[in-house]
Amino acid sequence: MADQIPLYPVRGAAAVASRKRAAYYSAAGPGAERPGRFQLEDESAHLDEMPLMMSEEGFENDESDYHTLPRARISQRKRGLEWFVCGGWKFLCTSCCDWLINICQRKRELKARTVWLGYPEKCEEKHPRNSIKNQKYNVFTFIPGGFVLAVTIVREAVDEFRRFQRDKEVNSQLYSKLTVRGKVQVKSSDIQVGDLIIVEKNQRIPSDMVFLRTSEKAGSCFIRTDQLDGETDWKLKVAVSCTQRLPALGEDSDPPVHESLSIENTLWASTIVASGTVIGVVIYTGKETRSVMNTSNPKNKVGLLDLELNQLTKALFLALVALSLVMVTLQGFVGPWYRNLFRFLLLFSYIIPISLRVNLDMGKAAYGWMIMRDENIPGTVVRTSTIPEELGRLVYLLTDKTGTLTQNEMIFKRLHLGTVSYGTDTMDEIQSHVMNSYSQMYSQASGNNASSTPPRKAQSSAPKVRKSVSSRVHEAVKAIALCHNVTPVYEARAGVTGETEYAEVDQDFSDENRTYQASSPDEVALVQWTESVGLTLVNRDLTSMQLRTPGGQILTYCVLQMFPFTSESKRMGVIVRDESTAEITFYMKGADVAMSTIVQYNDWLEEECGNMAREGLRTLVVAKRALTEEQYQDFESRYSQAKLSVHDRTLKVAAVVESLEREMELLCLTGVEDQLQADVRPTLEMLRNAGIKIWMLTGDKLETATCIAKSSHLVSRTQDIHTFRPVTSRGEAHLELNAFRRKHDCALVISGDSLEVCLRYYEHELAELACQCPAVVCCRCSPTQKARIVKLLQQRTGKRTCAIGDGGNDVSMIQAADCGIGIEGKEGKQASLAADFSITQFKHIGRLLMVHGRSSYKRSAALGQFVMHRGLIISTMQAVFSSVFYFASVPLYQGFLMVGYATIYTMFPVFSLVLDQDVKPEMAMLYPELYKDLTKGRSLSFKTFLVWVLISIYQGGILMYGALLLFESEFVHVVAISFTALILTELLMVALTVRTWHWLMVVAEFLSLGCYIASLAFLNEYFGIGRVSFGAFLDVAFITTVTFLWKVSAITVVSCLPLYVLKYLKRKLSPPSYSKLTS
Repeated sequence: MADQIPLYPVRGAAAVASRKRAAYYSAAGPGAERPGRFQLEDESAHLDEMPLMMSEEGFENDESDYHTLPRARISQRKRGLEWFVCGGWKFLCTSCCDWLINICQRKRELKARTVWLGYPEKCEEKHPRNSIKNQKYNVFTFIPGGFVLAVTIVREAVDEFRRFQRDKEVNSQLYSKLTVRGKVQVKSSDIQVGDLIIVEKNQRIPSDMVFLRTSEKAGSCFIRTDQLDGETDWKLKVAVSCTQRLPALGEDSDPPVHESLSIENTLWASTIVASGTVIGVVIYTGKETRSVMNTSNPKNKVGLLDLELNQLTKALFLALVALSLVMVTLQGFVGPWYRNLFRFLLLFSYIIPISLRVNLDMGKAAYGWMIMRDENIPGTVVRTSTIPEELGRLVYLLTDKTGTLTQNEMIFKRLHLGTVSYGTDTMDEIQSHVMNSYSQMYSQASGNNASSTPPRKAQSSAPKVRKSVSSRVHEAVKAIALCHNVTPVYEARAGVTGETEYAEVDQDFSDENRTYQASSPDEVALVQWTESVGLTLVNRDLTSMQLRTPGGQILTYCVLQMFPFTSESKRMGVIVRDESTAEITFYMKGADVAMSTIVQYNDWLEEECGNMAREGLRTLVVAKRALTEEQYQDFESRYSQAKLSVHDRTLKVAAVVESLEREMELLCLTGVEDQLQADVRPTLEMLRNAGIKIWMLTGDKLETATCIAKSSHLVSRTQDIHTFRPVTSRGEAHLELNAFRRKHDCALVISGDSLEVCLRYYEHELAELACQCPAVVCCRCSPTQKARIVKLLQQRTGKRTCAIGDGGNDVSMIQAADCGIGIEGKEGKQASLAADFSITQFKHIGRLLMVHGRSSYKRSAALGQFVMHRGLIISTMQAVFSSVFYFASVPLYQGFLMVGYATIYTMFPVFSLVLDQDVKPEMAMLYPELYKDLTKGRSLSFKTFLVWVLISIYQGGILMYGALLLFESEFVHVVAISFTALILTELLMVALTVRTWHWLMVVAEFLSLGCYIASLAFLNEYFGIGRVSFGAFLDVAFITTVTFLWKVSAITVVSCLPLYVLKYLKRKLSPPSYSKLTS
């Protein structure tokens, strides 16, 4: 097949496609040349000064008048020296700065490109390599930061290496390239613009291509876009007709080609070929592909707790400098005071908690391990181990709909004919109606019409009402079976090899081997339902459809015209001709808002649509109109003429189609349910009770999104819903925002287009109003819009955001959020791989936040403050020691003791705080209201930090002064005495901090105590005053005396007992909220 295609440079068609593509990207892509923010502010500065609440008259003037004002002012400015002195220099500086900014931030201009088919080397432009890069760092940005940060560096390096391996696997995939010399194997990363690439069935499309040819006889193929837009249904793509026909024209022919390309002729990167083998010419590669341009670059995420600890560390650094200056000042600046200043800075350097980073990183690794080991949320993976505490600080949860809240599995639930309604329990009645209709039709030798004639000639013994209902049921089922864009697909038999141009005899056409593919799962559900009641779609191509009746007869219908569903029309239609009777019928189905004006008058449609919507069903209205041959021929001529027009083609085509959409016969109303994932309702209820505001961002239709918001209880049944009307200008946005401001405590539903307009002119006002809503639903959102909404919430509220999704279209949102969660499901692993946390079901998010989020935040807060306390207390003792000895800059403890203090003597008990928990997991899940306290950040704040500073100063002072007072006669032992009391105090303080004991905590306490006692006995040379070379050794016999023991015990008790008493009184007088539940 591939060898028969002649290779010629084609310019015209590709250039047209490029222009369209460039226009498409410039309108929607991240690199779009939209009006800059500063430009809008400059040109409409006076508009922003107007109050938001104003009358409609304010917008009667033409907006262009406003835009001319700044230019007029600029032109009136005087030139020359007077102008320069009076402020012209400011203007020049501003212009220069703007020019530099434009140069630095200039984005590549997208323009039409000429593509040489099969001759990429002839391309004059330089194009990016066709390789995928998801790595966050390069060699120059990944620079090691020292030994203390080794743990962090190793973890980041491992994460980065895994990302590199995943990218390498994708970039190394082999594809067949067509050249003059025949087929050549080429890596995905080596594909260039202009290459002719062969993509086999179930292979990933490596770049954006124009679809030239397929092995499928119909000239079309299906692609799976689940990795691109999150939809599991297959999309139909059509090959360019002139290249599809090439073999029939002969190799030497060179026909003139005048064919415009449409979006149907494109194959996008990261989609999968689902049927046949395709050949395409590469148009866009690498970072210019649609999928990459719709994905934002990943950022390095830093947790809120880390930022808070950084602030406290800065405060400690200022305290270190201040304390050193105070000591030098009290010395009187004698001698080389600056040398003493540096000595004091070194002596008090333990105020800066250097080991804090290592402790926290090890703690984060422990939290990740606990999350992945939790049997209640199996399959959960922690991909970013730096932010587990973020799970406990979330205020906004932004969720996708399809595949995240729902299973993306549609089930037919209701058929309503106006006078009679059928539910799941009465489907057998419909089946008997359909069976009777067709059996009567074929029992008549004359071979009557297949629509409503046979039921009317039914046996006279049957009641008249039954005949009427039977005929209406039959018509409704036939309309549903014909009005769709579903294609039945049959898999090839096992053992069929070679190219996929196999004969039909190699396929198995049995019911078990048939699957349905369509652009919407709703349509598949409808066709599967018609099969269940006896009318089966067995075959379909671009021009015909075949149905099988309950009796096994095949009905063939010729597809004359197809009118696909669009978000503007909200309906789809098909004109078919029955081959047996030559009758032409126009069938149409769509949303009730669009169909209510098209169908004949009735008194039940609006009411029943409302009833079904309240049940959470997605409704479709089905109607038909019989056409004569003359009516159709007239329509076809007008329709063809409209399609060929150069100007206003879309409007003219729509006008011709609308001429048919009049006084259509209403057949039925269908109700389909998109099944929610398991336990979505209780999970959303739990999150709402936890104080988390939930926003649903979806690319789906407004009606569907509203429907799911109600059925999932995202919006409670009693709550009002304000649907934001479509707006296109600043004036409309202003009035609509005013209307929304008057509403109170209602959920907001807004479309992506309206959102874009509001964000351009009234970003602050929209954010303020939307953040007050209990729930927000954004429909028809693009991936970049989702990410922009996340950033808007972060900037305007300063609160922590979490994004959860399951498709490639959610990756931008997941990466932009403070915490990204991916669901690994039907729509592939792209979201799961890009996320910080990967789960298998939406319901797992409840335990992830309520239990693990709480534990991680509480533990890290306690751990961080305790490490700071550990450094502060020993620095306080050093300050007291220096003060007593006339502010001498002499170290109190030897270097080994200082190292041992932060490691072997206290490390295990302090780190064991990562096992602590204030509330049992069951209690945290039962009372999600406890989560509200975490978002206030009370576990780690300047208030709690100051409390720990005061505790450190008190304990350090008591320990040092106690040692000096009680051991005045044996002054040489002051190091051993004070250090022993310090270690005991730290171990007791850990015990004081712990809320729930774990056996490992007890082991850590006794292990550290044992290590210290052993070092007292065997490393006694380090416990003397001054340097080891002076011979000041500790007398081992002294530490075994009763005097030593009781005096050390007394100092320790005085330093710790008041804190135990205060803790007891606080728990009695002002207990925390969780203690009331556990008591």
